[in-house]
Amino acid sequence: MVAHPAPSTFQLLPWRGTTQGTARMFCDIRLPDGSPAFADPRYVLKRALRKAADMGFTFYTHPEIEFYLFKQPIVPGQAPMPVDHSGYFDHTTSHAGTDFRRQAITVLEQMGISVEFSHHEGGPGQQEIDLRYADALTMADNIMTFRVVVKEVAAMQNMFASFMPKPLAEHPGSGMHTHVSLFEGDTNAFYDVSAEYHLSKTGRQFIAGLLHHAGEIAAVPNQWINSYKRLAGGGAAPSYICWGQNNRSALVRVPMYKPSKGASARIELRSIDSAANPYLAFALILNAGLAGIENGYELPEGAEDDVWSLTEKQRQALGIKPLPRSLDTAITLMENSELVAETLGEHVFDFFLRNKRAEYDEYRRQVTPMELTKSLPTL
Repeated sequence: MVAHPAPSTFQLLPWRGTTQGTARMFCDIRLPDGSPAFADPRYVLKRALRKAADMGFTFYTHPEIEFYLFKQPIVPGQAPMPVDHSGYFDHTTSHAGTDFRRQAITVLEQMGISVEFSHHEGGPGQQEIDLRYADALTMADNIMTFRVVVKEVAAMQNMFASFMPKPLAEHPGSGMHTHVSLFEGDTNAFYDVSAEYHLSKTGRQFIAGLLHHAGEIAAVPNQWINSYKRLAGGGAAPSYICWGQNNRSALVRVPMYKPSKGASARIELRSIDSAANPYLAFALILNAGLAGIENGYELPEGAEDDVWSLTEKQRQALGIKPLPRSLDTAITLMENSELVAETLGEHVFDFFLRNKRAEYDEYRRQVTPMELTKSLPTL
């Protein structure tokens, strides 16, 4: 990664001087009697964080947020036009993405949201901006604000910013690879100087929890029909439930240890969409990991090879199972999950399932361009 461009002095939005970050912009939804609203996604995350605190942990996250910039106008039903044709890590002053990122970062930092890195991603018009690590609640607030800022700055430059998981069939989707860690006070609970990969027993059990519950929680970090087209695309998007040391084809990656930086020990979950609800996604990721710690889950062998390059028989022999391949499958797994039901609470759990089932039923009734192109002429 490279450091983000130096902020310009051009003022875009009237948020200058908001030095308290996003704390002023978000608050819990309350019922008339002052009690928390159980349907509030922010309260869902606060409940999960309270459970972690009762176990002695603080949960930190660091997202790498990808998105596309398209030319205006956006015409529903037609493929969008990217603003540039640059590639991964192209860094020049001549394309629209560089100027856009510089101005968006200026606004974010004026609001107290720290940006760590930014660069052009692999797809034409695709960008990535990484937020500096913070506790999960602050980060979820920051992500919500981030998406509004990115869309506003794009609109002011006559562009359209999209967090759609897979807007272009032939190019990479937009994910939100998220680095997570648990701390016990000032000590990183994932770090053990004497362990393999310097990954502690707590860290290994947390990963085991993520793998064990990956299928049943998938409908939340990948909550859109289009999400599963991103996950089917290969490359940086995982399709299989496994982990590996510095393996970018795995669902969970353990980054290489940096000498004398035990506090930076972490794991990276690579399945989350940039368009996911961060409150609900972080709550489920946390509780899945905590379940691994509470129940002493054993971590299976790590995947050393590119999982995409293996045959289905090879993956089966290694015990590597697929993530859900459609929203329909993910919803079915979620419906039977005690962990998801307890984490989300009755109101959010029921509403989410009804909403997503209706969305998928509408999608099933559509006649797609592929069917009209391949089936209509021959049937």
